[in-house]
Amino acid sequence: METDKISTRENIFNNLPVPTALRKMIVPAVASQLIVLIYNMADTFFVGQTNNPYMVAGTSLILPVFNITLCLAGLAGIGGGSLISRLLGLGKEDEAHRVSSFSLYLGLSISAAFAIAVAVFMEPVLNLLGADSHTFEYAKQYALCVIVIGGVPTVLSNVLSNLIRSIGRSKEASIGIILGGVLNIALDPLFMFVLFPDGYEVLGAGVATCLSNCSAFIFFLCVMLKMGKKSIITFSPKNGLPAKQSIVSVFGVGVPSAVTTLLFDLDYVIIDKLMVSYSDFALAAVGIVLKVERFPLNVGIGICQGMMPLVAYNYSAGNKRRMEDSIRLSRRLGLIIAGISIVLYEIFAVQFSHLFISDPKTVDLASQFLRIRVLATPLMFLSFFTVYLFQAFGKGKISLLLGTTRWLVFNIPMLFILNDIFGMFGLVWAQATADTLTVLMSFYVYHKYKPKVGEQAA
Repeated sequence: METDKISTRENIFNNLPVPTALRKMIVPAVASQLIVLIYNMADTFFVGQTNNPYMVAGTSLILPVFNITLCLAGLAGIGGGSLISRLLGLGKEDEAHRVSSFSLYLGLSISAAFAIAVAVFMEPVLNLLGADSHTFEYAKQYALCVIVIGGVPTVLSNVLSNLIRSIGRSKEASIGIILGGVLNIALDPLFMFVLFPDGYEVLGAGVATCLSNCSAFIFFLCVMLKMGKKSIITFSPKNGLPAKQSIVSVFGVGVPSAVTTLLFDLDYVIIDKLMVSYSDFALAAVGIVLKVERFPLNVGIGICQGMMPLVAYNYSAGNKRRMEDSIRLSRRLGLIIAGISIVLYEIFAVQFSHLFISDPKTVDLASQFLRIRVLATPLMFLSFFTVYLFQAFGKGKISLLLGTTRWLVFNIPMLFILNDIFGMFGLVWAQATADTLTVLMSFYVYHKYKPKVGEQAA
């Protein structure tokens, strides 16, 4: 059985034609990313059916904090997963075992610490996010369920998904995430409109999300049991700690990934804080747009997630042609998706906005915001595509440089500058303006610092 698993891994990483290998890795990853997005949007959709903009705004305020749990998962999951793929490319399976166990316990410890911190400092956190007398209680109910209670299973599910994908098992990695998403979509209306009384719809949505993430975590535990004790991915600490160089490498890639995601969330927080100064309707509208625009972005992330193990493995194994083919085809696919999304959102902006709320003022603002924000989609894809490439190479310092420069030098300052000059719509145009500069920088950095294939990467 273990031989079959190794054979499958070898076929995907070494033998299958690149388009076929990418399809096997990317399609499940994209599917899981879309389901993740849909179940995140499901809460906004069902809460929007109350036609209460304060409930919509309250759940939108928690989105950046919820995404921080995903950035913690990226620290352990992307840092560990990238290294595991590179170690397999070098033939170091025993070290890959140790890295797997270390990454899982790292994810457990940091997610538990974050959940406790949010519980203790709930009030100042919500005030910082911009909650007011209309939205505070709704935001608190939602945060309690999805962050304080559901944070640990959410993080561990995503860590396991990344680690399992790193050994070429993208299908299993994605099914667990899809399962959690489908359950959330099914449970939302049950808890919101059947089991919970009127006025507690946000709490019902939070409970549904928490239960669905717990179910996904249980699924991944079952996958690990099925793979057996000799599987690369394991909770067992019997093999001991990985080498110091491996631990440094996990953090070297994982920390930049977490920091970049954290800055992405900070960008969202700043948008919310600046937008709430205009009106709660503007805040609700931008909250809807920040979710709707993520359809093509999450597809792009799925493409990058599926591509990264192939690039990491073949980079370490010295297979330059296979690595470059994987990069080229993945980038082309992402840009095609981005182009299609621009056309669809420009035509159907009102209809997409109306899915979430029927309040005419909110719909009008959301559709205007969406038509502007979607123009940045191909630029955003190219920006994080380059970051994923350097994570695959194990070059954490360069990925950190790209991520921090994008947000701290370009995006976040641009929010304040354009808000001061053009007001509310300046905030909406900031993404496209800043990411134009980011893409130019990314091209320069990639061509100047792209490492040689086959150099010691682990």
